[in-house]
Amino acid sequence: MLILPLLAALATLTRGDIIKSRDTINKPNIIIVMPDDIGYGDYTSLGAPIMRTPAVDAFKKQSLLFKQFHVSPTCSPTRAAIFSGRHEFKNGVTHTIFERERMSLHTVTLPQVLKTAGYTTGIFGKWHLGDEEEYRPESRGFDEVYIHGGGGIGQTYPGSCGDVPGNTNINPTLLHNGTFVKTRGYCTDLFFDQAIQWMNAKRETKQPFFAYIPLNAAHTPYVLPKEYYQQYLGKPGLSEDFAKFYGMIENVDTNFGKLLAKLNEWGIADNTLVIYLASDNGGSAPTCKIFNAGMRGSKAMPYQGGTRAPCFFRWPAGGIPAGMVCNALTAHIDLFPTLSSIAFATVSDEVKKQVDGRSLLPLLKNPNSDWPERTLVHHVGRWGKGQSPEGSKYKECAIQDSRFTLVNNTELYDLKVDPSETTNVIAEHPAVVSALRATYEQWWADIQPYLVNESAIGPTINPIKALYWKQFGGGPTEADMKRMDPSSTTIPN
Repeated sequence: MLILPLLAALATLTRGDIIKSRDTINKPNIIIVMPDDIGYGDYTSLGAPIMRTPAVDAFKKQSLLFKQFHVSPTCSPTRAAIFSGRHEFKNGVTHTIFERERMSLHTVTLPQVLKTAGYTTGIFGKWHLGDEEEYRPESRGFDEVYIHGGGGIGQTYPGSCGDVPGNTNINPTLLHNGTFVKTRGYCTDLFFDQAIQWMNAKRETKQPFFAYIPLNAAHTPYVLPKEYYQQYLGKPGLSEDFAKFYGMIENVDTNFGKLLAKLNEWGIADNTLVIYLASDNGGSAPTCKIFNAGMRGSKAMPYQGGTRAPCFFRWPAGGIPAGMVCNALTAHIDLFPTLSSIAFATVSDEVKKQVDGRSLLPLLKNPNSDWPERTLVHHVGRWGKGQSPEGSKYKECAIQDSRFTLVNNTELYDLKVDPSETTNVIAEHPAVVSALRATYEQWWADIQPYLVNESAIGPTINPIKALYWKQFGGGPTEADMKRMDPSSTTIPN
């Protein structure tokens, strides 16, 4: 183990030093855990009044928390941004269905880059960036794949996006390295157990690993064993669905604690970078009404409540300070350059052009480091099937810097004095509005060539279902065909 914290070493290495150090530095294992639809206000240590999240609360004391970290307003877009280091629209991802969830095949992914540094890579949970073979994770840089199809277990969407017939969170059928397995247990337990088993095998070979654990919990449908949510039944103001939602969150927390305990047991916790990205988008709208950390909006909205998610980093050997907070404006697009730097990965000049994000290394070393001003664009997308994106240019969108956010081109909020976005001050800051509008106009023009999925037509039969029927026999019913009708305009939650 290197005595000098690795982040400090990284910060001082020249290009020649980096080349010499690739094979000698003790590269950390990297783990990203990312639940689904859990809001900023759904963790006890961040103010949740009802939830119980002891593992994340303890992890917060051991980690650096990025409080102004942003993701996309919905799930597929966030995943595409993490894997590419650029805005999701530049990957062709403007929706969660209609083939518009498919990450462009021209995108070079984070696991592909990490493999250049000798990492083995695994995904355990929700992919949701394309169900067709060339889009699935095994074709995008992952060695180990243990996933469900589409956007959720058992969900069937229009077009080619969806999961196997009749699937459910309890005893789900999951796709493991190209073969379906009929499991026994609850989905979140299964994803963590498989990830832990795989990581244990890899650490025994001394090969650094990248484990990506993107959970489908706590997304609907709220299906889980009663013993996981009965502690919330009957609490004031909680319906049974709310109780189930909180039970799913608590179960995620329990499994996260089990994972951290295993890292300690194996003796690799010190040189394992664990990132807990608390959600893939803003929180679920109903529970945000109970507590939303003072923010406006929720999932699928361009306000802070739709895009701001706490992100925790822990890496003791790397010198990341524990129990501290960073208030710099950061985002999901920053993970790609950060992790590729930490891994000493080979990043070609072409891939560098792809990446819009910034390396967080200076902030991981010192949370109060100078951080140049930047703007982030949030856009819900989701315009109707066959509609021109131009009609949604100013709908459900925001562009923000570290102080102001311009929402829907008509609302300006000063986040320094009004983080809840209650008072529109657009008339008071014409220069700010002009600058943000100009930046947004340039961004909109820049993304147009990348919108490659707008008229995409996928296969009539969902590829996940087709693969399932090939393995087990059977075929689509008339009801299946109606649900998979590409002409449908149904939009899932």
